[in-house]
Amino acid sequence: MNHLPRKRFGQHFLCDAAIIDAIVRAIDPRAGQAMVEIGPGLAALTQPLLDRLGRLTVIELDRDLAARLRANPRLEVIEADVLNIDFPQIVQRLEAAKIRVTGNLPYNISTPILFHLLPWAGHIQDQHFMLQKEVVQRMTAPPACADYGRLSVMLQWRYAMENLLPVPPEAFDPPPKVHSAVVRMTPRAGFTPLPLELFSELVRTAFSQRRKLLRHTLGRWLDARGFAGHFDTQRRAEEVPASEYVQLAAQLAALPFERVYDLQKSAQ
Repeated sequence: MNHLPRKRFGQHFLCDAAIIDAIVRAIDPRAGQAMVEIGPGLAALTQPLLDRLGRLTVIELDRDLAARLRANPRLEVIEADVLNIDFPQIVQRLEAAKIRVTGNLPYNISTPILFHLLPWAGHIQDQHFMLQKEVVQRMTAPPACADYGRLSVMLQWRYAMENLLPVPPEAFDPPPKVHSAVVRMTPRAGFTPLPLELFSELVRTAFSQRRKLLRHTLGRWLDARGFAGHFDTQRRAEEVPASEYVQLAAQLAALPFERVYDLQKSAQ
C-alpha cells in the first residue's frame, strides 16, 4: 500500500539507508530499553530500532500510518497528537525508570514539541531528533551569535546537546526545501530547578526586542516586579549566557511566596 505524504502533517519520509544506519548507531538502542518514537511514518527508522530493542512505542497522528503500524505486534501504537501526550503516563505504563525518545519531528511544529517535552526531562534518559538544520543550530548556539535566542537558553538550561549528523534533502521522499540535522539531547543531572512558567516568561521578555538593550525590556519587567538584586541590563539579550538567565530566575524564585505566585500568574 502506497502512502501519499500529507502536507498538513509536514510529512517527509526518510529513505537513505546510510543515513538511517548512522542514526541508529548514534542512538545505540539496546534490547529491553524503553523507547518512544515520535512520528514513525513509514517505519524507516522504526524497524531497525525494533530489531535491536525487541519492543517499541510509537506516536503517530496519521490514522492510515497508525493502522499500518498496528500490523506489527511488537509495536505499541499511540494514535494521537504528540502535543497532547502525557509522557509520565507512558513512563508508568512502560514500567521504566526513564525512557528514551527519538523521532523525525514534523518541522512545522518541532519547536512546540521540544517545549512540550521540556517539563518531563526528568523522566527521559536521552532524546535523538531529526530537525531542520537551522533549528539545531539555534538549539546549540553559544551566546553572542545570531542563532542564540530563546530556544537556546530554554533548552541549554535543561539539556546537554550535540549536533550529531547533517542530513541533506535528498535523504527524504519527498525532499524538503531545507537541510536537516540530527541532535542528541541529554537531560542535565546538575541543573538548577526553576518554575518553568517564570523562567519562560523571563527569557521570552529578554528576547522580545533583540536589537534593544535589556534595560528597555527585561529591565522594566524586573522593575515592575520589585526585583532589588543586581543584573546588568546594559547588554543585549544575545550577549547574556544561559547560566546568567538561570541564576536570575533562581533569584526571582527565591522571593516570598506571594511574589513568586504573582510572577507565575503573570506568565500565564
